[in-house]
Amino acid sequence: MKLSRRRYVVASLSLAATVVVGGSLAIADSVFRVAVPTRIAVQATPIVAFDNRDPTRIRFGALEFSGGLALTSDTRAFGGLSALHIEPDGSHLLAVSDKGSWLRGRIVYRDGKPERLADAEMAPILGPDGKTLASRGWYDTESLTQTGGQFYIGIERVNRIVRLDYRRDGFRARGRPIPVPDDFKTFSYNKSLECLAAPPKGSPLAGHLIAVAEHSLDKNGNHRAYVLAGSSGDSKVVRFSVKRSDDFDVSDCTILPPGDLLLLERSFSFVRGVGMRIRRVPLASIKEGALVDGRILISADLAYQIDNMEGIAVHRTARGETMITLISDDNFSAIQRNLLLQFKLVE
Repeated sequence: MKLSRRRYVVASLSLAATVVVGGSLAIADSVFRVAVPTRIAVQATPIVAFDNRDPTRIRFGALEFSGGLALTSDTRAFGGLSALHIEPDGSHLLAVSDKGSWLRGRIVYRDGKPERLADAEMAPILGPDGKTLASRGWYDTESLTQTGGQFYIGIERVNRIVRLDYRRDGFRARGRPIPVPDDFKTFSYNKSLECLAAPPKGSPLAGHLIAVAEHSLDKNGNHRAYVLAGSSGDSKVVRFSVKRSDDFDVSDCTILPPGDLLLLERSFSFVRGVGMRIRRVPLASIKEGALVDGRILISADLAYQIDNMEGIAVHRTARGETMITLISDDNFSAIQRNLLLQFKLVE
């Protein structure tokens, strides 16, 4: 279906309003958090075409569109999905919302395409004392990764990273802060820890954490970025930069094994509206003081089925296909959407 000008304008204005007032709304909107682990029902509307103008098209840059879902729920805490992890089976997902909540569930497929989300549960993310992260003001959970059997969550505004033994404790896992550089105190408010990634065993920088700031820039206008210890035991901090271009900011990242960092990026302007792209950055290029860049795999605007895309994850199918899954943050807005999109990497 052709994208209407009305939807384009409404979506653009909605995101603009979020940027302007989101900081004040986040503290007041405690209604959008869950207090205890809760089973929820999630409704899914299939997205059968990515290009609104040509439903037969499936190839977009280096990716092929596999399918997608628009997700809704009567549970008010559902939404604001900001980071994503997909298990190796390609079905079980774990996500965090920017109100300090976990979401887990199971993607059900039909003919290789996402059909619905089953077994969905939400719970508050806990802090080191067993109380919720949100209760101490650490609610803006925006990034998620795992290494060495531990999960790590990046928290914007307070610029902290917490480690959780989710494999052992599930929703009862407690987020314990890890040391971060003093540089983090100088990040721009609400424009910091959107990207955490952990290269696996056999990759360059294996066992470390890679952190890239959303829009906290260096003196040359590029994204400030870091290599941190993670499970490696290496206390040395490596500082580098990611080239910023075309007014895109980093909204998440993940590892494409064995040797690449995938950066999910978004842009917004009143003229062009909302944009999304994915860049592929070689891990081997990350060194102290380096300025790294990478090839664009896909770029899309509101002529395509996108929203405020904030989460990215990678898994491989039993047939050896590399799948990239994206989710969007609806900002708990009635005119934005929680999207789950899947693509196959074809080059």
